[in-house]
Amino acid sequence: MKLHFDPNQQHQQDAINFIINIFEGQPLNQSDFCFSFQYENYFLNENGVGNRLIISEDQILKNLQAIQKLNGIDISDKLDGMHFSVEMETGTGKTYVYLRTIYELNKKYGFKKFVIVVPSIAIREGVLKNLEITFDHFQSLYDKTPVNFGEYDSKRVSNLRNFAISNTVQILVINIDSFAKDENIINKPNDKLTGKKPIEFIRILRRFCKTTSDRN
Repeated sequence: MKLHFDPNQQHQQDAINFIINIFEGQPLNQSDFCFSFQYENYFLNENGVGNRLIISEDQILKNLQAIQKLNGIDISDKLDGMHFSVEMETGTGKTYVYLRTIYELNKKYGFKKFVIVVPSIAIREGVLKNLEITFDHFQSLYDKTPVNFGEYDSKRVSNLRNFAISNTVQILVINIDSFAKDENIINKPNDKLTGKKPIEFIRILRRFCKTTSDRN
């Protein structure tokens, strides 16, 4: 049995567009040459290719305030770092929305690195299953955009290097308990990574991190 998804649910499209519009004004990096140049710089200096956020925090705040006004939400007078909360009721398709938002962020702005942080193993498995069952659907909607997804495995920390340096859309699903303590493997220098801490290959990508839970 194969599941079919309706891509035209208005409330879902509205939610996705509000998220996308937070970064309105960010140019799309369409040039392979330019990206390769940036890729080389990031690889040589940071061992990875990060999402390149060019617009200012002032512009992001203005975008956020416009979205809040449209939705009747209290207007923020400043940013809380780059932390944004998107809330939807149970049964409205939260998982579909944030997974499709990944594709939209790539399509509109060229962002390629995404981390989905989950609070439990059960939810991690659910997210991975959703990535699997929606894959063909999103491939048909987004012209077969190359996408790789997988979970963080402390026994295969060298996979984080591939996540960091790849020039395709990468989605990493990680349990919060995997990095919350100093003694976690991800926070310790590793010989397989030339003495670097595995977490460094995520830190250099910096900008986008989605946290999901079983709460509304």
